[in-house]
Amino acid sequence: MAKKSTYKDAGVDIDAANQAVLRMKEHIRSTFTPGVLTDVGTFGGMYELACEGLQRPVLVASIDSVGTKLKVAFMTNKHDTVGHDIVNHCVNDILVQGAKPLFFLDYFGTGQLSAPVVVEVVKGISEACRNAGCALLGGETAEMPGIYLPEEYDLAGCIVGLVERNKIVDGSRIVPGDILIGLASSGLHTNGFSLVRQIFFSKAKWRVDQYIPELKTTLGEALLVPHRNYGNTVHALLGGFDIRGMAHITGGGFYDNIPRALPEDCQAVVHRQGWEVPAIFRLIQDMGDISEPEMYHTFNMGIGYVLIVPKEQATAVIAKLKELRESAYIIGEVRKGSRETQIV
Repeated sequence: MAKKSTYKDAGVDIDAANQAVLRMKEHIRSTFTPGVLTDVGTFGGMYELACEGLQRPVLVASIDSVGTKLKVAFMTNKHDTVGHDIVNHCVNDILVQGAKPLFFLDYFGTGQLSAPVVVEVVKGISEACRNAGCALLGGETAEMPGIYLPEEYDLAGCIVGLVERNKIVDGSRIVPGDILIGLASSGLHTNGFSLVRQIFFSKAKWRVDQYIPELKTTLGEALLVPHRNYGNTVHALLGGFDIRGMAHITGGGFYDNIPRALPEDCQAVVHRQGWEVPAIFRLIQDMGDISEPEMYHTFNMGIGYVLIVPKEQATAVIAKLKELRESAYIIGEVRKGSRETQIV
């Protein structure tokens, strides 16, 4: 008699997925805030929205993925940092409008489920959620042979936050003369990795465990430094200063992201000498023979977040940032013009 077919024979192990969820529960529950009304495993996560003291609460949502930085995680077999990447990226995206995160949802898709790997990823997500003060409210773990390679996975996340209507930061009050203040990045964050992998691994044939003198660490360790969360720093400023606009420097670099914060009749002028570009970016540029404009269009170049403030407050904002032990720089100003970024 022919053997009966099973879902496991087709490459999907439901029992393994259930065991992975059991191992993840402790990490997930550690993120629960008072608003969470459901436990791990319900069909939908429920969150009680507490709006005491808010006149016109506004929900702010964003969704993103880690992208091909995951390839480096596969190569190093290190999977906890990418969880920080996805959460912190999403936190910063809603922070630009002044929102604080409420809860986060993740998606983990793989060709063949490895419980130790998914647990490490969720551990990193949970740590980042706790640091951000938001709950990991739910998620999806999908095993899809034929869509993903057996040893690889994809990671995406969705965040929902809250801001008072009259405290939304939308850039509408930005005027010529305002100052751009840049907050230091921790490295590449989560952008430009397709180009980075092509240069270091395909062109230069470097190993992921190779020590790079210019970086004072191995290549893999340098590339996997997590994306920064700017939430605590920025919220410490919002109550005391006139923050008129903000930009998260992600895909598209300076040229695509700063204009998203500007009115139609304003342009941003960024001075390249305003900060020291970290070694990782110069190494990428030299190894890949990349033009300066392409670098600033692809990477954050050491500036992960930009604040736009009135000229008369710029010195005080920098002083406060130094008090918060933040590496911050005056990197340019707003001028009259079309909505664009010029780098000089």
